[in-house]
Amino acid sequence: MPNDAPTRFGTYGDPPSAKALRERLVDRVVALGVHDPRVLAVMREVPRHWFVPEHDLERAYGDHPLAIGHDATISQPSLVALMSEALALSGRERVLEIGTGSGYQAAVLCRLARHVHTVEVVPELARRAASTLRALGCKNVDVHTGDGWAGWPAAAPYDRVVVTAAPEVLPPALLDQLVDGGLLVVPVGSQAHDQRLERWRKVGESLYKQDLGAVRFVPMVHAPPSPRP
Repeated sequence: MPNDAPTRFGTYGDPPSAKALRERLVDRVVALGVHDPRVLAVMREVPRHWFVPEHDLERAYGDHPLAIGHDATISQPSLVALMSEALALSGRERVLEIGTGSGYQAAVLCRLARHVHTVEVVPELARRAASTLRALGCKNVDVHTGDGWAGWPAAAPYDRVVVTAAPEVLPPALLDQLVDGGLLVVPVGSQAHDQRLERWRKVGESLYKQDLGAVRFVPMVHAPPSPRP
């Protein structure tokens, strides 16, 4: 990871104060619910403030979501860590992420998996995330602009799929693009106060669901229709 961010991050870089805030966040919050040592190590490394340059360091390292524009948010760090742990990554997996947003979850995953394909419906967010991920040296992440409900069939199948926005129902395409034995982690629910984080395992023609608890995500939306010529 480079010591200095590109120009658009101003003088932020990754100063000792940011590193200290990450340590505090992991020790006091994240480690209370997440125990995978690889996940905890990555959470100490990835500079979350690079993904929210409009916020100061204290807010960047608070355990809460932050607005990033276009009705999207960057998820709270403890939830990013929980979802990363739920994927049970060894480092050999190919991962599909739906909902790139700021790129923060992808930056965590790029250090835990072999390759990450991430799909964002808002072109401006996709471009910004791709720029930040390049600056962090995440060479094993491909950022795509598209409708996440369709997954990303061009690179399927995937060992793991993670969704960072809440669909009302489980998108069938995401299960279709999952390998036999693969895991899908997704928040499901039509109302913000009634969403559940679910982990699905695909075994042959069978699907097994585990409820990981209540969560609150922005809705998963479809891409707008292409303008007629």
